[in-house]
Amino acid sequence: MHAGTCKVNFPDPNKLHYFQLTVSPDESYYQGGKFQFEIEVPEAYNMVPPKVKCLTRIWHPNITETGEICLSLLREHSIDGTGWAPTRTLKDVVWGLNSLFTDLLNFDDPLNIEAAEHHLRDKDEYRNKVEDYIKRYAR
Repeated sequence: MHAGTCKVNFPDPNKLHYFQLTVSPDESYYQGGKFQFEIEVPEAYNMVPPKVKCLTRIWHPNITETGEICLSLLREHSIDGTGWAPTRTLKDVVWGLNSLFTDLLNFDDPLNIEAAEHHLRDKDEYRNKVEDYIKRYAR
């Protein structure tokens, strides 16, 4: 993770269990965009993972346009051991969200199937659509 690609903000200083994360990728298709996530840490944390939603509209195989995210470490029950565990930290969550834009960009097991198929069909057109979304929603 590159320093400076992630920024945390607490909109309400009385609610430290709720914060926003802005990821500004410095590489990949999403370079130049600012993507905002809201992270809510439940009372049962760290037995259960935080709830995370993407607030920025994005064209991405692992994030739906309504903000749902597919990231294995946020999964409470994962068969392959990559899911949430009480030993995981919020730093892991931040790192995981950041890496959705680089290392974990997953076209094989997508949440947004249309975006993944678009990438398979035409990478240049995919890049154009991502750039268009960044211009419109992620500045």
